[in-house]
Amino acid sequence: MSGVVSSPSHNIPRGLTPGAPARRDIGIKRRYAAERRFRAYGIAAVVFGLVFLLTLVSTVVRNGYTAFVQTSITLPIEFTEKIIDPTGKRASDPKVLMVANYPVLIRDALVKALDIDPSNRALVREATAMVSDGARIVLRDKVTANPSIVGTTQNLTVLASANIDSANKGQIDLTVDEKDRKVSDRQLGWMKQLTASGALHEAFNSGLFVSGNSSRPEAAGLGVALIGSLYLMLTVLVLALPVGVAASIYLEEFAPRNRLTDLIEVNINNLAAVPSIVYGLLGLSVFINMMGLPRSASLVGGLVLSLMTLPMIIIATRSALRAVPPSIRSAALGLGASRMQMVFHHVLPLAMPGILTGTILGLAHALGETAPLLLIGMVAFVANYPASPLDPSTALPVQIYMWASEAERAFVERTSGAIIVLLFFLVAMNIGAILLRRRFERRW
Repeated sequence: MSGVVSSPSHNIPRGLTPGAPARRDIGIKRRYAAERRFRAYGIAAVVFGLVFLLTLVSTVVRNGYTAFVQTSITLPIEFTEKIIDPTGKRASDPKVLMVANYPVLIRDALVKALDIDPSNRALVREATAMVSDGARIVLRDKVTANPSIVGTTQNLTVLASANIDSANKGQIDLTVDEKDRKVSDRQLGWMKQLTASGALHEAFNSGLFVSGNSSRPEAAGLGVALIGSLYLMLTVLVLALPVGVAASIYLEEFAPRNRLTDLIEVNINNLAAVPSIVYGLLGLSVFINMMGLPRSASLVGGLVLSLMTLPMIIIATRSALRAVPPSIRSAALGLGASRMQMVFHHVLPLAMPGILTGTILGLAHALGETAPLLLIGMVAFVANYPASPLDPSTALPVQIYMWASEAERAFVERTSGAIIVLLFFLVAMNIGAILLRRRFERRW
């Protein structure tokens, strides 16, 4: 009997021609290709976001790092008695020292340092414009603090004007025609002369952190805004943290499951998504118009930000409480602990890392808010430090908004410098939250 040899085509699935790949292999290749495309899309999205982030950060740093140094001029100031106290009454009437004509002392010192003819008023005015108008306050404070320097000559360092500071930092295009820039050729020559003698120099700008707001860019600082932001954060911490944690504990551990608690939970989630400007309108209506609290006060701003932060703290706290395994609760109750003891002795300590993390992130979010503070008047011009949360104040993001709306070129540098300071605090708070979570987090 002759043998029958089967053809290879007998082993091919029905519907496929000999030599064609199996459908299963085609499907696997398509899935692998889709997975590669998805990974490529994800990498592209990450790169796209990083490019924009680096562009933003580099732009802010490039425009603002020079705000941390300030151009100053050191001059030998003659505290002439004929100008400060011509009548000799300073011993009996100290107010004489407050109203003395200190700009004349600065003018005379510049005239001598630059070897200018005092009778040429145009040159004298041009030279005097190189020094900040706030220099007279520096002289006044020095004399009132130590009247014995009247009649002596003291080397005193004063701030250069904003235009001279910008020119010294290379922020003004000196190649354009003289009439098209705010620094004249003669002033540039005097700058070189003062720099050669060591009188004109750059130093760390401590005034950026200790001075209040000012209409003069070279004298404007974040001191009042930093104190105001501190009051805001303390108010939010004192009010929102205990109320939010208490509400979360009740809703998660004690409240019965019914329609009322479901409605409360839905509203808490909705409040977390309400635009911040709505909270500003609420604060204006309730805290200022109805309760009569002062406008521009840190207390009002803290109350508004507390309302805004409260839903975030409640949501974060409830998530932290849910993360504690039910076995912890069952074990505590099984050993005879009351429900209160179970919550405060066992569940709450284990949930504390998540609660602290949510609180810090909520505070960081509140620190960067501007819209609600604008509506309650914290956009006011405040030059003096607030002594209490009831005094007029401002905050870091509001100060940035105010400086960004100024027309002078030097405020661009101050705005970017303030953004760097704000970003530093926000990054520090977020890093603190991450470290706390990693340090105390427990995995079940």
